Amino acid sequence: FNVLSVDLPGHGSSDGPALKSIQEISDWVKLLIEKIKNSKIIIIGHSQGCLVGIDFASRYPDLISNLVLVAGSYKLPVNQDLIDLAEAGDEKAILLMMKWGYEGSKAFIGGNPVKKIINSTREIREILAVDLNACNNYKDGKESLEKINCPTLCIFGDLDKMVPLEVGNKMANMIKNSEKKIIKDCGHMIIFEKAFEMRKLVKEFL
Repeated sequence: FNVLSVDLPGHGSSDGPALKSIQEISDWVKLLIEKIKNSKIIIIGHSQGCLVGIDFASRYPDLISNLVLVAGSYKLPVNQDLIDLAEAGDEKAILLMMKWGYEGSKAFIGGNPVKKIINSTREIREILAVDLNACNNYKDGKESLEKINCPTLCIFGDLDKMVPLEVGNKMANMIKNSEKKIIKDCGHMIIFEKAFEMRKLVKEFL
């Protein structure tokens, strides 16, 4: 496999403002595929990336061969207090995400991984707040799930507070051609908490 780890517009090393909706991100991914001249891709999305994967797979079924959804659901409502903090550029927004996103967060050597990605008032306001609103405003998830035809793997953490297991199970049961895996002793940030276990499950699925 060739792996492309994408910085969305306004994120990481990519220029431009952050895209304001899940649909806009899906369209951007489509343009990316056209640019690299790839006929089909596998999408592996975490949290917000699950919404993108669901939306993309439902709208561009001919461009995707497999879908992996990690710690996600078809809807991700965001607490208004968290949105308000992020829009104000308040660092408390990141601390709140850390508190809810990790199981046993004090175990992370070197501190808060999220803070290393989003580490300034401007980034909190112009990236995190935009992403949170995009998640909160996405309402097409249930309808999109019904249109997914590609093989889909759903991976959940049994201690996830952001996407509780019963919510994840409900989503997995709504996707026709899907299988489900649960990682024990893991919260929402599976990509950091249980990276090797997740990688093994993805490899077996593909």
